[in-house]
Amino acid sequence: MASTADGDSPLLVERSDDRVVATLNRPDKRNAIDQATIDALHELCAELEAEPRTLILTGAAGVFAAGADIAELRERRAADALRGINAYAFIRVAELPMPVIAAIDGYALGGGAELAYAADIRIGTPSLAIGNPETGLGILAAAGASWRLTEIVGDARATELLLTGRTVTAEEALRIGLVSSLHDSSDLLTAAHAIADRIARNDRAATVATKRVFRAPRDRHPSVDLEAQAELFESPEKFRRMTDFLERRRRTHEGERV
Repeated sequence: MASTADGDSPLLVERSDDRVVATLNRPDKRNAIDQATIDALHELCAELEAEPRTLILTGAAGVFAAGADIAELRERRAADALRGINAYAFIRVAELPMPVIAAIDGYALGGGAELAYAADIRIGTPSLAIGNPETGLGILAAAGASWRLTEIVGDARATELLLTGRTVTAEEALRIGLVSSLHDSSDLLTAAHAIADRIARNDRAATVATKRVFRAPRDRHPSVDLEAQAELFESPEKFRRMTDFLERRRRTHEGERV
């Protein structure tokens, strides 16, 4: 993979033909998400909207992101809250055409957790600690937790987690579905790439359609599914892939090696 960001950037970006790895890179601040990080996320989203690829989000130095930058947050006022600085950036991440994979090591707290919630797939390590302690700081989790967390773990658990502000450790995160798998820290990115490899073997148009349909509001179904399927049914790639499948099955039935 090719890297084009310098080591001082708050977001290190490595690019290849079918995926991008973006590493939150403020290790001295435990990768706290500041305005520069948000600006870099917007820049990356613009790139991935124009040229869709799978995105792997991770953090440097054994931490995903220990929260938003508290020094910046302390100085923000009502007008800043209404701008939705983090919220709109994370919405943009969530709405990228191709899947987003969050590879979470160590802390993912506050804004770091909310960035992770914006991903389509989350995997972690045994040192994972994720949660939203915002109420202890006199604010609320307004960058996605209040609506995404319930979609991930259900109303009862989401309410309890947001109101108590407690941190969820790795095993509980796996049990309640906050992450789909756990891996040793040394294997975390390998596991994320394995997921990206599996996605890359599928048809890109079908993957984009599946993500779009999955995220559509309930009242849009089944029309949104059927409209997307109608488009895919006319795709040359659908005919090629189905023909290849039938040919492989025919050869298998005839005793040939597939």
